Amino acid sequence: MAAGVSIIEAIIDAAQHGQRLDRALADLLPDLSRERIKALIGEGHVRATGETIKLSASAKVAAGQRFAITLPAPVALDAVAQDIPLTIVHEDADLIVVDKPAGLVVHPAAGNLNGTLVNALLHHCAGQLSGIGGVARPGIVHRIDKDTSGLLVVAKTDRAHEGLAVQFKDHSIDRLYAAIVYGHPVPPTATVDTWIGRSDADRKKMAVHREGRGKHAVTHYRMEERLRGAAMVECRLETGRTHQVRVHMAHVGHPLIGDPAYSRDRKGFKSILETLGFKRQALHAKTLGFIHPATGSPLLFQSALPMDMQELLSELRV
Repeated sequence: MAAGVSIIEAIIDAAQHGQRLDRALADLLPDLSRERIKALIGEGHVRATGETIKLSASAKVAAGQRFAITLPAPVALDAVAQDIPLTIVHEDADLIVVDKPAGLVVHPAAGNLNGTLVNALLHHCAGQLSGIGGVARPGIVHRIDKDTSGLLVVAKTDRAHEGLAVQFKDHSIDRLYAAIVYGHPVPPTATVDTWIGRSDADRKKMAVHREGRGKHAVTHYRMEERLRGAAMVECRLETGRTHQVRVHMAHVGHPLIGDPAYSRDRKGFKSILETLGFKRQALHAKTLGFIHPATGSPLLFQSALPMDMQELLSELRV
């Protein structure tokens, strides 16, 4: 196998029986978009185990079928270094911890080719970012949403990249988020244990699905402060799925205030958000802890609640 190439397997279950191949695989592999899967099928990178026939995206699948998906090594990222201010919490020869502001996209993509965290890191680190297998997102081991603020660790060496990736995979990273949600959670402390995958209604969104569809996701939440029609909640991530906190809190009936995808404006809040100019989900990655992949030392970082969330919190205090 060529360097940087990986193969993943997907097994069709009863829920996908009779679906198009591209849709079924998108349900089973939420980290890959349906368009990406279509492209992989068209390029011959998807095959049915034990068969040699060429597949099409529209081919109907049956429960029990197994498919092998070959993921080619990513091409080098065509991104330019840009002098964008960064809040550096920690930096050493192997890694860098950044306190990302809301509104900053993590890596370049269609519609956001410049002005991203990667562009800023390319300038700051001057070529000293991990590039395992020609990775398209240099140094990026994990992500937080554009409009979520808070802590993010980036690898500067391949050793750090590999070590951090292992910790994220085995869920040993300590991640705490501060969220301001609608309503008062009952019970005030609980664990949300579901499966999360792409939404059937909107492929840009995620949704809670039945067991076995998507990826297992676990969030432990605790109400820290009761507010006027809302609550300050701490969420500890056991897993790290796309939009996990946003989806899970909406699932239990307490979506994040300001979340454009998973909540709607509630009576009495719209004027408050407009007055404050608050236009994002009220979510902040406040704590990040891990074992340094080179030294073996435990590291723990904290980030104070950003000003916009502090102002929202003050406005909602009884």
